[in-house]
Amino acid sequence: MKFWLPTIIAASVLTACTPASEQETREPEAATGFVEKSAVTADNFMVAAANPHAVDAGYQVLKRGGSAVDAAIAVQAMLGLVEPQSSGPGGGAFILYWDNEENKLYSIDARETAPMDATESLFLDEEGNAPKWIDAVVGGRSVGTPGVIRGLELAHKRWGKADWSSLFSQTIELSKEGFEVSPRLAKLVEMEINPGVKKMPEASDYFFPNGEPLKAESILKNPDYAKSLSLIAEQGADAFYQGELAAKIVDAVQNSPIEPGALSLKDLSQYKAKLREPVCSAYRQYQVCGMGPPSSGGITTLQTLGVLENFELGELEPNSEQFVHLFTQASRMAYADRNQWIADPDFVEMPVEAMLDKTYLSSRADKITENDMGKAKPGVQLQPEYEQDIAYELPNTSHVSIVDAEGNVLSMTTSIEMGFGSTVMAGGFLLNNQLTDFSLAPGDGKEKYANRVEAGKRPRSSMDPIIVLDEKGEQVLHALGSPGGSRIINYVSQTLVGMLDWNLNVQQAINLGHVTNRNDYTSLEKGRDISELKADLEKRGHDVKVIDLNSGLHGVSIDSDGTLIGGADPRREGVAKGE
Repeated sequence: MKFWLPTIIAASVLTACTPASEQETREPEAATGFVEKSAVTADNFMVAAANPHAVDAGYQVLKRGGSAVDAAIAVQAMLGLVEPQSSGPGGGAFILYWDNEENKLYSIDARETAPMDATESLFLDEEGNAPKWIDAVVGGRSVGTPGVIRGLELAHKRWGKADWSSLFSQTIELSKEGFEVSPRLAKLVEMEINPGVKKMPEASDYFFPNGEPLKAESILKNPDYAKSLSLIAEQGADAFYQGELAAKIVDAVQNSPIEPGALSLKDLSQYKAKLREPVCSAYRQYQVCGMGPPSSGGITTLQTLGVLENFELGELEPNSEQFVHLFTQASRMAYADRNQWIADPDFVEMPVEAMLDKTYLSSRADKITENDMGKAKPGVQLQPEYEQDIAYELPNTSHVSIVDAEGNVLSMTTSIEMGFGSTVMAGGFLLNNQLTDFSLAPGDGKEKYANRVEAGKRPRSSMDPIIVLDEKGEQVLHALGSPGGSRIINYVSQTLVGMLDWNLNVQQAINLGHVTNRNDYTSLEKGRDISELKADLEKRGHDVKVIDLNSGLHGVSIDSDGTLIGGADPRREGVAKGE
């Protein structure tokens, strides 16, 4: 197998220095309950995703003999209707795909891009000051060129079996007939997690009919979305990127009542999804593979595991105090490197090979003591040392894991960024605010920040779709991923430890109480057993916060006898389904 390991060249600086206290006001995503779930098994195919309607759409495609990619298209179309706050046609995605006939892993970068008229001062006022983060989110200015439809088209051309147009029919029908609003969607609307929803006329009319927030179990129709999907179904992805629908999108962005944006018809017509090499590294007797840049997810997860590989985690009790301490320290160092170097690889060269070097990661493990290390610095071997980026990423995203009847496997994370995105609506769907994943300021001095806004550039992401292979890289064992903003990496890494070190099944691993540390403080999940470690960790010097940690992990495992095992996060409304 071929894995992406570029030349060792250190990159420029990344930054968006803003107070951690401000960040905490937006994270984590609002809790909407914890419902115990059990692992689901199947023999032929399986899909795990964030909403039962979406799962059923994918299931029906698989049942008719469709491929994992076919099912993913149906799932994404439905998520844009029933989980509009998290993903949809107006956003982007990262896709890992295992071609079982070729015995090869592929990855597709369908991340949004900055408009060609965007400059590094996009978010600055006349005095050169960056706005408050939430003020940068709302309106057309934060909208990047959406990528998910082109990404799915690219995947379908290579690996699709079903007719493209058939993959949207279930969602088109439900958009016209109306669907029952889920308790989660209703609660997030009611909580007004994104102030732009009420301020933007089209979004306000949709989510606050007659001035009142959507109610759970009420019936919501979306004829505009049905029309948009019908165009895409009939004319292919080109219907999104040019013509009537493209004009609607551009008009909505450029004439946004709040912060009009720079997105143009040319940006849409010229957008391309990209095939990239996945990043893979050995972890014990496994090959763990993820997305390379502009996602930081794969590299940072592999670094975290690479440090933890130097400790016998299998001898520790799941979520023991010692594990939580080791995990937080490994995560601190991985995030320090992430914040230093990772950005769009088409604009910045990065020391990826050095970051994943086993000797380097072993030397990082040697820095772990019995006490919290405090703010970790990036590795001195990976020179030069620049400022640290703490650019924001919000937790409203969605993950899909699919195995089809031919053994092909898809792991896709898809997002519009903030809950309800930019709150700009066009064609019945919300548009992303992914440009706020760039540094809001370009940086001072000789070295500009690597993750600054530049025309045509893709903002760094923490989305972290994972596929785990056996030691030889010949068989898929697990497909996994999660929403959760910059905490995604911790959610996925901890779940992998649960499966690979503690031999938990995918559901048991997903159910574990969460711990996160993004090189700031140690978060323990509120209401779970792990929160009882607070006092003992504080004795080690940890700054501990017990808070809601609302992942949305969805995974499928393939057992040694071929049995499929699916898991869905009890913190959200997703399910796994197969036969």
